[in-house]
Amino acid sequence: MSGVSLVEIRAEDGEQRLDRWLRRRFPGLTQGRIEKLLRKGELRVDGKRAAGKTRVAAGQTLRLPPNIAAIAAAVARPGPAPVSEQDARFVASLVIHQDDDVLVLDKPPGLAVQGGTGQGRNLDAMLGALAGRDGERPRLVHRLDLDTSGVLVLGRNARSTALLAEAFRGRSVRKTYWALVAGVPDPARGRIDMALAKVGGPAGERVARDDEEGKRAVTLYATVDHALDRCAWLAMRPVTGRTHQLRVHAAVALGTPIVGDLKYGGAKAILATDAIARQLHLHARSIDLPHPSGGRLRVAAPLPGHMRTSWKFFGFDLDIDTDPLFDGRGG
Repeated sequence: MSGVSLVEIRAEDGEQRLDRWLRRRFPGLTQGRIEKLLRKGELRVDGKRAAGKTRVAAGQTLRLPPNIAAIAAAVARPGPAPVSEQDARFVASLVIHQDDDVLVLDKPPGLAVQGGTGQGRNLDAMLGALAGRDGERPRLVHRLDLDTSGVLVLGRNARSTALLAEAFRGRSVRKTYWALVAGVPDPARGRIDMALAKVGGPAGERVARDDEEGKRAVTLYATVDHALDRCAWLAMRPVTGRTHQLRVHAAVALGTPIVGDLKYGGAKAILATDAIARQLHLHARSIDLPHPSGGRLRVAAPLPGHMRTSWKFFGFDLDIDTDPLFDGRGG
């Protein structure tokens, strides 16, 4: 920039904090540098001084100092590594819904959503391949465990991401999971309300029942079908979103661990037949949520291969719509 620049906030960038808008526009800017520019009045909103926490709205005008791009470039951290052609094709194949605001992927089991200790290949590192026409990278608004498959929602711009995140926090999102459990729950349907807390240990992160200091965790469940007393197909709807909530509720509250869940079910989580894979049988089947542009969006993901094989082995009907099982039951 050769001089002061005036930038109008786009509709899709509205309803977010000014400091976050600046960091997305100029990734090299540190929070400290942003605050200094604001204190000096070099950054203004509609001609007025503002704070970093000020929320900008569509149509407002930002005054940017002439040297902001140079400042950002001088302290810029290295950007994300480029996405390989193979990973770009792979992540594109996961898309099951897309519009101007929302992107929905069908996450396969065994793929981490984000990188971390002991994690290599992860979905977050591939999202640059799904950037929109303006080059904006989609953003995660929730997570799925490593071995859980199914529906994963992302925002395609700052505005939609903020609105989607608010919907998840406000519990106006209805998520339905399908699980194969060892044994048959009694009663066949109900509501689990059991507080959970994270505990440490040599086996890595775990969650356990803790009625005194744990956070409240609520799950609705319904038995869709079963194979004698050997196993059952459950539809589960989490009302809260605690770590490993469905896995612990199935194993501890119901006494029927999810098949393949050795962490919480131990040997009981393995069915004595080679026809059933020893993988976690938990799938985020569908999601129903407020669309950022109005109305509601419902997206469903097909079962992954190992679960589809199990369903066929036990003769379960894949075409059953399980959402009506929760009608009038909240969540």
